[in-house]
Amino acid sequence: MVLPETFLTPRHTITIVLAGGRGERLKGLTERESKPGLDFGGQFKIIDFTLSNCVNSGFRRVMVLTQYNAHRLLEHLQKGWGFLNGPLGEFIQPYPAEQGPGHDSWYKGTGDAVYRNLHHVMAHSPRNVLVLAGDHVYRMDYKAFLQDHLAADADLTIACLEVPKAEASTFGVVQVDARNRITGFFEKPADPPALPGAPDRALISMGIYFFKAGFLYDVLKGDALDPHSSHDFGKDLIPAMVAKGAVVMAHRFEQSQVAAGPGPLYWRDVGTLDAFWKANLDLTREDSPLDLHDEAWPIYTHLGQCPPAKLMHTELGPSPGGFESLVAAGCVLDGATVRGSLLSTKVSMHHASKVEESVLLPGAEVGEGAQLKRVLVGRGCRIPRGLVVGEDPEMDARRFYRTPGGITLITQGPLAVLEAGA
Repeated sequence: MVLPETFLTPRHTITIVLAGGRGERLKGLTERESKPGLDFGGQFKIIDFTLSNCVNSGFRRVMVLTQYNAHRLLEHLQKGWGFLNGPLGEFIQPYPAEQGPGHDSWYKGTGDAVYRNLHHVMAHSPRNVLVLAGDHVYRMDYKAFLQDHLAADADLTIACLEVPKAEASTFGVVQVDARNRITGFFEKPADPPALPGAPDRALISMGIYFFKAGFLYDVLKGDALDPHSSHDFGKDLIPAMVAKGAVVMAHRFEQSQVAAGPGPLYWRDVGTLDAFWKANLDLTREDSPLDLHDEAWPIYTHLGQCPPAKLMHTELGPSPGGFESLVAAGCVLDGATVRGSLLSTKVSMHHASKVEESVLLPGAEVGEGAQLKRVLVGRGCRIPRGLVVGEDPEMDARRFYRTPGGITLITQGPLAVLEAGA
C-alpha cells in the first residue's frame, strides 16, 4: 500500500508517554523517584531515551502522564525538555494525575491513564496516537513504526521483539500469522506460545502501541464502563481487541531499531535491580550495544552545571570480566581505583577507596579505604571509610538488600542503621 507523504508525517500523531511507574522491584532506588525519572547511564534519566526517540523521529507533540513520586521528574522535564518550538505546535508537556468529576483516585491501569486524559488528546484532533512506556532503554525510529502501521491499515500496531521462550513469561506475549497479524495476546503467561517453526522462541510486546485515534477513543470509552476490567492495555484492552476481530498487527523491532552496530537488538526493561545494574554496565563496554556518542541520534537530557571529571593519582582499569569504566562529569577521584564500573555525575572517591563492577548514582561519596564490588549505590549515599561490601555475601545480606543475581543495593536507610550501630 503506497501512502501519500502527508499521511506519514508525525504532525498527525499525538504521543502519550506513560511515566507514572512506581518501580517497586527497584526497592530503595525508587523510594523518592518514579522509575522513569531514575538516574541511568551516568548523566541521564531513563525517560530521556524515550523522549529522545520522539524528538529524533520527528514526533514532537508529546504528553507525559506522571503519577508516582513525580516532583523530581517534573522538574527534569521542565529544565531539560522545554526546548521545542511552541509556535510550530511542538511540545513535551507533563500531565500529572489529578482528581476530577468521577475520578477521585490514582490511575487504575495504563488504559485508565490514557482514558482520563482523552479530552486533552482529542483537543489536538490527531489521526494516530502513539502510546509509549517511559521506563525502557532503547533507540527506535518511530517514523518507520508509523509507516508500518499505516501500510497495514491497522486499528492497532504493537512493537514486538523476539526473545528466548524461557524469558518471555514476564512480558505480554503475542501469537502472529504469516502476515504478522496478531491472533492471540497473553499477559505474562506461565507457558508462553512459541513462534511457528521456532519452538524455543517467542514474540513479546515492547509496550509500544500505534492506534488509529478514533478506534482508541471507542475502546477506551467502552472499557471505562466495564466494572470487571482492570483498565490495563496488556491485561484487558488488547486481548479484548484481538478477540473481537480488530486488525491488530505486530511490528518487528528490527525494522525500526537505531542500532549501534551489527550486534543483537537492544531493548531493556530495567525493572529489576539486576537488570538495572547490568544495563548500566553494558554502557561501559568497548562494544556497547547502545551508542551514547552517536551524534546522528543523540540522547538529550538536563545535566546542569558540572565541571569536568577530576582524576588524581587514580587507577582506571578493566575488571576481570573485561569491562571498562565510564566516569561522568563532576566526579572527583583522589587516589582511588575504579574497575569495570559506572560513576554518575558528581561522584567522589577518597584515597585508597576501590569500586569494581559497580554502579554509583549521582552525588555518591566513597570514603577513604572503602572497598565495593558488584554494588549499586543510591543517589547521594555516603559510604563510610573502610566499609567493605562484596566480599562476604552473608554479611552483605544482613546489612543491605542483596539481589538474586548477587548485586548489593546500598541506600541511605541501611547506611544510617549501620552507622548508628557502629
